[in-house]
Amino acid sequence: MPLLTALHSPSDIPNAVAAPDISPISRHELLGWALAIAADLKGAPIVAVDARPDISTIAGIVAALHAGIPVVPVPPDAGDVERAHILHDSGAALVLSDDPAAAGRTGVPVMPIARKARAYDAPPEPPAGAPALVLYTSGTTGAPKGVVISRAAIAADLDALAEAWQWTESDALVHGLPLYHVHGLVLGVLGPLRLGSRLIHTGKPTPSAYASAGGTLYFGVPTIWSRIAADPAAARALAPARLLVSGSAPLPAPVFDELAALTGQSPVERYGMTETLITVSARADGDRRRGQVGLPIRGVETRLVDDSGAPVPADGATIGELQVRGATLLDGYLRDGAVTPAPLVDGWYPTGDVATIGPDGWHRIVGRASTDLIKTGGFRVGAGEVEDALLQHPAVREAAVVGRPHPDLGEQITAYVVADTVTSAELIAFVVERLAAHKRPRVVHLVAGLPRNSLGKVQKKRL
Repeated sequence: MPLLTALHSPSDIPNAVAAPDISPISRHELLGWALAIAADLKGAPIVAVDARPDISTIAGIVAALHAGIPVVPVPPDAGDVERAHILHDSGAALVLSDDPAAAGRTGVPVMPIARKARAYDAPPEPPAGAPALVLYTSGTTGAPKGVVISRAAIAADLDALAEAWQWTESDALVHGLPLYHVHGLVLGVLGPLRLGSRLIHTGKPTPSAYASAGGTLYFGVPTIWSRIAADPAAARALAPARLLVSGSAPLPAPVFDELAALTGQSPVERYGMTETLITVSARADGDRRRGQVGLPIRGVETRLVDDSGAPVPADGATIGELQVRGATLLDGYLRDGAVTPAPLVDGWYPTGDVATIGPDGWHRIVGRASTDLIKTGGFRVGAGEVEDALLQHPAVREAAVVGRPHPDLGEQITAYVVADTVTSAELIAFVVERLAAHKRPRVVHLVAGLPRNSLGKVQKKRL
């Protein structure tokens, strides 16, 4: 079965893919465009795509996948240093781009994506285990590293999510996410092209764009959903949708409740990372619990371990590092033209995230072990629990909690809060009323805003 199964379906849909930069095009038209590009890619070991949020990026990535060539999406807003690192580290032989200035900025040959020619002789489907994408992701130290994802991993993940979300060709998926991450690219583009649903990319993920799209399935990160919840008219316009999916960062509990009240349905939360794709999710026909991300999808197993690697009980309270295994894992990291195997522990991938798992298998993600597990006064406290408590205060709009070194406690719970007409002392007292005393922030900094990346994740290392 081809990776992008729906593109090869004999039944065509005139408006299968819509984006702001072009009139909606059919699957047949997209395939012909992509195959014409693919014919010019022969012999390239790996190619990059200037991943702007438009239809040309989609055509370029589809072309590389049909040519059986690994493709590296490059963020369009990447600075010169980051761009040079990605292109040099990946060994990209050329960059697919319609930007006239791209050649000067990259130092790598540029091939245009836009063209009038079309081709319809598809090359043989590459082996399922062949690498499909190299997605660059930042870790806690060093430059971004290239995560190698196989065609088989993508297919397994999308098919399992189709089952969990009851995602079919009758859906119309709407999102405005970047096209160089798992969320916007693998789920948001390759998902519709494999499963047959329509794709409506809004360019920018604004409340008004989502409200006017008329989709049945919406993808967003918490920042998007927070803005939609703050625009009641836009939120109510999503009431006819079948599913609202949130991911890439924890969805604050107040936003979860506001969306449920305004749209008539609770959002579906899910968990994953670049190295594992999406591994845990709530189901379309099951419970949706605020602050929890659901159950492992088909073909994925999870477990929790402590600092020594010993199993942690699934009691819903004990925090441990989350490890996963299954068909969706990365092949490894691309370094110096070779793939370095993933750092597995007896076949399990250590995510670096800490979580709890309940007796019924439901997962709650506490956060990154490096920043969100705070060891204070002999206690292990999840930053997310304190953040949720702060966000329940009516004056608080954003909150981020970290552990800062402390001579007596080991780490001191410290909060950075965006709020109106409230004092630090009032917020500390507010948390004490809701959580155990040892979970209260000892210090609250009132700030104008929190540093976030392109997916809305708070960059706690910068606080």
